[in-house]
Amino acid sequence: MSQRGPMGAQGAPGSKPMNFGPSAVRLSKRLRPEGGRLVAVIAMGVISVALMVIGPYLLGEATNVIFDGVISSGLPAGVSQQEVVEGLRAAGDDAQADLLSGMNLTPGQGIDFTALSRILTFTLILYIVSALFGWLQAYLLNGVTQRTVFRLRDDVEAKLNRLPLSYFDDMPRGEVLSRVTNDIDNIQQTLQQSMSQILTSLLTVLGVLVMMFVTSPLLAVVALVTIPATVGVTVVIAKRSQKLFVSQWTTTGKLNARIEEAYTGHALVKVFGRQKEVRELFDTENDELYRSSFGAQFVSGIIMPAMMFIGNLVYVVIAVVGGLQVASGTMSLGAVQAFIQYSRQFTQPLSQLGSMANVLQSGVASSERVHELLDAEEQSPDPAAPTRPERVAGRLTFEDVRFGYRPDAPLITDMNLSVSPGQTIAIVGPTGAGKTTLVNLIMRFYELDGGRIRLDGVDITDMTRDELRGNTGMVLQDAWLFSGTIRENIRYGRLTATDEEVEAAARATFVDRFVRSLPDGYDTVLDDEGSNISVGEKQLLTIARAFLAQPNVLILDEATSSVDTRTEVLVQQAMNALRADRTSFVIAHRLSTIRNADRILVMRDGGIVEQGDHEELLAARGAYFDLYTTQLTAAVD
Repeated sequence: MSQRGPMGAQGAPGSKPMNFGPSAVRLSKRLRPEGGRLVAVIAMGVISVALMVIGPYLLGEATNVIFDGVISSGLPAGVSQQEVVEGLRAAGDDAQADLLSGMNLTPGQGIDFTALSRILTFTLILYIVSALFGWLQAYLLNGVTQRTVFRLRDDVEAKLNRLPLSYFDDMPRGEVLSRVTNDIDNIQQTLQQSMSQILTSLLTVLGVLVMMFVTSPLLAVVALVTIPATVGVTVVIAKRSQKLFVSQWTTTGKLNARIEEAYTGHALVKVFGRQKEVRELFDTENDELYRSSFGAQFVSGIIMPAMMFIGNLVYVVIAVVGGLQVASGTMSLGAVQAFIQYSRQFTQPLSQLGSMANVLQSGVASSERVHELLDAEEQSPDPAAPTRPERVAGRLTFEDVRFGYRPDAPLITDMNLSVSPGQTIAIVGPTGAGKTTLVNLIMRFYELDGGRIRLDGVDITDMTRDELRGNTGMVLQDAWLFSGTIRENIRYGRLTATDEEVEAAARATFVDRFVRSLPDGYDTVLDDEGSNISVGEKQLLTIARAFLAQPNVLILDEATSSVDTRTEVLVQQAMNALRADRTSFVIAHRLSTIRNADRILVMRDGGIVEQGDHEELLAARGAYFDLYTTQLTAAVD
């Protein structure tokens, strides 16, 4: 493996089959802080469902009142129901006698509208109260979901701040963004849709099952055949769609990484005429996403039609058996009607539970990806009892420092170096020599494999990272700005700085001269790419930002690489004034920019092969002399 810096090599993440059970359990554990509210949600759901499932029973009673009234009105007044039934049996009409024997008849009377209105009014009240509790349940459940996802996002944000730089070296930026945005949004939608639906469906199944046994134990047993059939179909289909959902969200991350990469490097793609290749890669991964998404949704979408088919079969069986029981007088017409409603209410939530399988699988697949990020190895924690120098002057010492990006490929071995306060140390050498790695170790972006680095006598691992980096300012070769005004971007170096201090830093770094030419001056709004100013001006802004921080140790990693020669001379003059009493590390390829450095370190293969000032190294006619003469010859040519 070659050397990698902060924005080094990117590799595609590996994927593994989703372990649904443990991943689902882990996601459900995130609901623990909402335990009290969940109890209230369940209680309201029980009340809502209980009131709702009583409705069909009461409507069945209303049907009986109507049916009994209609039949009674056609019978002669003055006789009893028993006499009518006996008369039919005497006439040999046993079927009709059986039917009438199971009814509550008053011959000669019509429909009892008083009893009917009382039943219907009571039923309406039950449904209204049921709906009210259902609304309260949904309101509480929505809060539970939003707070759970809020905590998850908060955990992910905190985790990102605890991850070492090596994690981001190995993970494409688009893939990380996909997990933080798309996957968490998918988890939120899953919880929002599935929790309410699953809870209501389960309670409905239990409530309806109780009422079915109360209404007709025989028909209830017939309806129970639905449960094993439903579970069997759901399990078979879910196993086939499970891997497809994992593939869908893995491919989504890869495609986001591809889009982010192509957009960020859009100008480079245009320059080298690689639009066709980029388009072909996009089409390939987009097609892969289409196939996995289509397959996942299609396979899991079979569950709902299969559940409806099973429900319709049960419905037919119940209608036939119930009709026979009404004809035999063992069951009233209203009871059959109620049971048919119950059968619908019973199979519908089962179908809904089956249809939720695809939503659950998708959400759990995203949960697994987010928890993979949360489980990633973190940087070593700050010491419980940190130490800090009595006074930070900027003295740095390297003692037998060893480091490698991989254990089997050491890059820096047994480096020893002592830097006095206020010295300017230039670091030069070929690409991959370890120049940027050296300053990254000072910032503790990576941990040492051996040895130690001391700041004013204190081991930097005994300090908190905030304390260490608060005394260190760094300007990278890649200038990065945030969305906001120029004033806000400079003030990012020290948020408590006044406007006067911001403008003073800008004048010292020659930012003021181009800012004054802008229509809005320091209030000019920049986007995160800084596309409305030049590359050199962006670099100057990052230098001004570092200077405003007033660090004790200043690190400039090719900080003037994007600045024109005239501006570079001005910036060098500003640096000379601002480096007073400040230790500075300057990484440079153009050796003409570091001729006045107090000491120049020449690095090769992770080690220091030469050190001294400019004149001493030229006189030694070694590695530095070769680099200098090569650049001088190239400039003359």
